[in-house]
Amino acid sequence: MTTHATPLPAPRAITEPVLAELRAFDDAGRPATAVTDAEGGAPLRCCLRRSGRGERVALVSYAPLRRWAADTGAEPGAYDEQGPVFIHAEPCGGPAPLGGPAFTGAHRVLRRYSRDGHILGGRLVTPPEDVAAALGEAFADPEVALVHVRAVEYGCFLYEVRRPVTSQAS
Repeated sequence: MTTHATPLPAPRAITEPVLAELRAFDDAGRPATAVTDAEGGAPLRCCLRRSGRGERVALVSYAPLRRWAADTGAEPGAYDEQGPVFIHAEPCGGPAPLGGPAFTGAHRVLRRYSRDGHILGGRLVTPPEDVAAALGEAFADPEVALVHVRAVEYGCFLYEVRRPVTSQAS
């Protein structure tokens, strides 16, 4: 097991205010359509778990970097993209406390971004590699402000991890 000198920031689920917007109209401007997940297993970005059989979910277009940039004043330019994510069709209460990164145990890509929203690079994490260790490696670079964790199969955004804001002494 890898240990880190400083605790890693936690995975960030999509927040309820953003989810409320996405449940009305997604980031592509389309109205959300709720469906019953007959099989279960969809990776839910609202609570960072997989859906259960029979849960009501919506597949919406989401622009995670655009949302982060709006919070931070970054200008991602052409790096702003949107893609499909699953969310609960109704408020779910968000994620349970996590012991570590969500949706692990499969191939993942960690895409690193600078403070201005530009891609700094990426890293493929292949099981049994540790996603937490790869995140620690990413944040060891002081230029990394944000990491998107994505599925390899479809490139889908799973969650983000933000560098904690710290005050610098002059």
